[in-house]
Amino acid sequence: MNSDPRTVRSACVRVADWPIITAWNAEPSRRDTAFAVLERVGPRELVRAASPAARALGVVPGLRKREAEARGVDQFVEADLSGEARRFEVVARACETVTPRLTIDTPGRLGFPTRGPARYFGGDLALGEHVHAIVGAVLGDDAGSVRVGIADGSFAARLAAREARHHDGCLVVVPGSSARFLAPFPLAALGDADFAGLLERLGIHTLGDFANLPSADVLARFGPLGATRHALARGLDPAPVDLSVPPPDLVERHEFDPPVTRVDTAAFAAKALADRLLAALARRGVGCVRVRVEAETEHGEQLVRVWRHEGALSATALAERVRWQLDAWLDANERGTRIVDGDVRAEQDLAVLSEMGVDSTTGALVMLRLVPEEVVASGERQMGLWGGDAAAAERADRVLGRLQGMLGIDQVGTFVVQGGRTPAERVAFVPWGEPREPRRPLHLGGEVAVWPGRLPDPAPTQVFDPPSPAELLDRDGYPVVVNGRGELRRPPAWLRAAAVPDGGGAVRGWCGPWIHDVRWWDIRQRHRRALFQITIGDDTAETACLVSIEHGRAHLDGVY
Repeated sequence: MNSDPRTVRSACVRVADWPIITAWNAEPSRRDTAFAVLERVGPRELVRAASPAARALGVVPGLRKREAEARGVDQFVEADLSGEARRFEVVARACETVTPRLTIDTPGRLGFPTRGPARYFGGDLALGEHVHAIVGAVLGDDAGSVRVGIADGSFAARLAAREARHHDGCLVVVPGSSARFLAPFPLAALGDADFAGLLERLGIHTLGDFANLPSADVLARFGPLGATRHALARGLDPAPVDLSVPPPDLVERHEFDPPVTRVDTAAFAAKALADRLLAALARRGVGCVRVRVEAETEHGEQLVRVWRHEGALSATALAERVRWQLDAWLDANERGTRIVDGDVRAEQDLAVLSEMGVDSTTGALVMLRLVPEEVVASGERQMGLWGGDAAAAERADRVLGRLQGMLGIDQVGTFVVQGGRTPAERVAFVPWGEPREPRRPLHLGGEVAVWPGRLPDPAPTQVFDPPSPAELLDRDGYPVVVNGRGELRRPPAWLRAAAVPDGGGAVRGWCGPWIHDVRWWDIRQRHRRALFQITIGDDTAETACLVSIEHGRAHLDGVY
């Protein structure tokens, strides 16, 4: 049976539990322990991957942290996407000995068209077994996690790689039978939970059921997105992997003078390139789905890697992937130093890659280019009222991006209001360029979250974390005392604090105290305090403050 001409025969290389393997390499002592890798999705912390020992306890990806703890896991590791990408470069370089046309979907999974390599190695099965062997060689003890799938289209190849664990790590779908192979899979395999839920409510439960619907009816009912999902379910690839030459004005380039070896310096230039590239694409009404990152070292070495993303890349997502790749390349330059320090894993990687004929880069970067390889039509965009001041927004973005390059990504950002009980809990710091999403929800199911015991509105405009030392005195100069029942012995008359104008002053008005039992359900973090709202100053200027007393000592929590 011949494959559909609209699809390209593709291979997918997947390393199962890549976040776990990365954590093992960072700390080998974790290999026999039950732990989970966490990622933050909006306000929630969810399990991204679980170690074999944790899976034996019933912990699976998607669980909340609290549910994982209830099942017996008490060790957690924050997801390190940069570390995962840096480590995955070893796998990419091994696969590069087979074909240069690699596309990385995410750290832990890559793909490539098989037309040339399959002919060279004598067929799809021989190619799959060879790739499985070379990737297993660089992973060493983790070779059992390698999965290789080959099918018509990249989507079917990814699912074949997932099922390869039942076929000695390598599964080849016969040409022309991808639709039959995909038919039993649940709709969740499409990777769109909302769309899958809609189809299930309509009585459609598998990819085969969805593929049997008439294409015209799917387009009329679900639009272009539904038509794309329908093509995937039928085993077709709506965006075949093929080479194309982009227009010269869509290629962004930066030359480093002097050459750079620091990731943060190169990442700053990458952020500017990403912004310019996406701005040029936006003017044409398209977005970038697949981008080629090219670099050149001072010794003339050419470095190329392609990254792909489901959906159009935002400036932040594109800059993040370029940063991961730069980190991987520049990290390869430093492997020699780490081997001297006793990094056995790095030494094994170099030895295996050297046997394959793959050399590590040896010089600093002198050039960086971003080339869009696959673009899609952009969705509708809402422009600012009366056009907005786009130039001012762009200037501000450049300034803040430059500060991030100088000080670090986590040192420059903005604040967002979130749910919480104390003033410090109700403010979250968000690095510039990342989605401004609260970690704790302000709304639950469309209703305002209650957060019992929280500070009543309005919230302080300036919050001190930790609270600033202060003195709250009565009229005789003695510290104000509040007993366990929240009863005040003598009213406050003076407030002294370095964080307020003139170092404090006479109390002109006050309310309180009210007892605040903070995190009463947590034995380790529970603490009890009394809160006052106080105004100080004179007839020309007043300052409103939030003051707390805990263990007989006063602190300034915020200023209104």
